[in-house]
Amino acid sequence: MSVIVTNAEVTLADVLSVRMTLEEPLTGGDRLVLRHRGTGTERLISLDGRKEAEAPAETAGLAVPLAPLSLTPGRWDAYLQRDGVRTRMRSVDPGFSLDSLDAYALGRRTLAYRAYRTRNGFLAVKIDRAAPVADVRAVWFREGRFEVTGLLAYTGLDDDDRHRDARLALRRGDQGDQGGQGERDASVTVAATVQGVRFHAALSLCDVLAAAPQQEGVWQPSLEVDGVDGPLPLGARIDDVEGKRRRVHFPRVLVDGVPVTPTFTSDDELRLEVGA
Repeated sequence: MSVIVTNAEVTLADVLSVRMTLEEPLTGGDRLVLRHRGTGTERLISLDGRKEAEAPAETAGLAVPLAPLSLTPGRWDAYLQRDGVRTRMRSVDPGFSLDSLDAYALGRRTLAYRAYRTRNGFLAVKIDRAAPVADVRAVWFREGRFEVTGLLAYTGLDDDDRHRDARLALRRGDQGDQGGQGERDASVTVAATVQGVRFHAALSLCDVLAAAPQQEGVWQPSLEVDGVDGPLPLGARIDDVEGKRRRVHFPRVLVDGVPVTPTFTSDDELRLEVGA
């Protein structure tokens, strides 16, 4: 059976919405199968009552709530099953928009669902754990300062014009995946600007060097925002670039002869590497 997905997205209510073309119309015995790529765990969803009643025979629309399925993080490949025969769902949908990802990230969530087209052209659903984060959109050095802008994600805050008191903290010693012991032995804190869910912060790199005379180390930035529980790590996950440690490289700057380089960890959190 030929199946071509023409549009697929996960709505703000975590419903998988799919439109597709078929050789034959859907029947009450058809099933949507989601199969976890790592473990082989499967979920079989009856399509009876989930399809559009007025759709033409050669097209179909599905709406499948994902939260009740208890899906675990990872990638789930999609199949259509009829009479015991499975057909992997080929997709021509180029994928999500970054604007829709931003809108989705405004809600407070513990899991983030995303429909996408695989490299081989099939429909799949990607699931990640979600927690409040300061999602980085731009990083640069200017006039001896480190500056960063971004979006407050998964906090539940409104995207309005309200200003909130905030602070950017930079701490040395949490080496993350760099092999350190996690001892925070120096810190620098400055005021940050938060309007709605957008943030901007800048701090002097000279102050960073002065706070740690030994100079070498990895610094972890975080954002503290009034009304949000706990400091928010600075990361970059709400986009279509995976593995930023390998793919995204920032230029190095010299401050009083000491090299400073922004970089990402293996789980896409931002760090500042100071020294050799």
